[in-house]
Amino acid sequence: MSEAELASRTRAGAVPARVETLLIVDDHPLMCDALSLTLKMAFGLRRTRTARNLATAVEAVREGTPDAVILDLNLPDASGTEGIVTLRRLLPEVPITVISATPDTEWIGAVLDAGARGFISKALSREAMLEAFRRMWAGEVVVPEDYDPAARPAADAQAELMRRFATLTPQQMRILRLICAGKANKEISYELSIAEATVKTHITAIMAKINARRRTQAVLLANTAKLFETAAQ
Repeated sequence: MSEAELASRTRAGAVPARVETLLIVDDHPLMCDALSLTLKMAFGLRRTRTARNLATAVEAVREGTPDAVILDLNLPDASGTEGIVTLRRLLPEVPITVISATPDTEWIGAVLDAGARGFISKALSREAMLEAFRRMWAGEVVVPEDYDPAARPAADAQAELMRRFATLTPQQMRILRLICAGKANKEISYELSIAEATVKTHITAIMAKINARRRTQAVLLANTAKLFETAAQ
């Protein structure tokens, strides 16, 4: 990763004086418990909280701002970069780390574009993982050693696209997710218990914010950003 890109990425999330409270968002209880115990012992964390889905994570954040967040890409109610975008909106100054079993260039780039401080592979050894967190919580952007940003020629455009998605409200994000699932306006209206006219108003706003003219273009942009895509386990 180039020095210029690392300097730019480091602005994603302020550096806390010290990480004392941590929120882990992962739907695998064993992973949550193992991370919580390991990091608490290694860094002397005062408090660790866990959430099994994005909705619970949002509630936890509203109850108290953590010093750092660890997030899995695949959750029961959110897949892809949606979780990062949602939590980054609520926690603009908190470092978010993605931990995943999918360390490929496109996913890593999408995660960084969405505002994550770093990307850690679940395959890392305990020592390597602790070192990665130590560096990240000291202000570095940490990615796998073989990550090559040059392999993403449209990186700047991708980052701008993610910034546009970040302007969507939670309701607009829900509607876009349903659009990407192939739902018609009437189905969206029924599923979200809102008037069809309200759905149309939200869709108009979504199209304007992400600079899309048609639903198919909106879906293509969301897929490009891996907004709702399920990462390989």
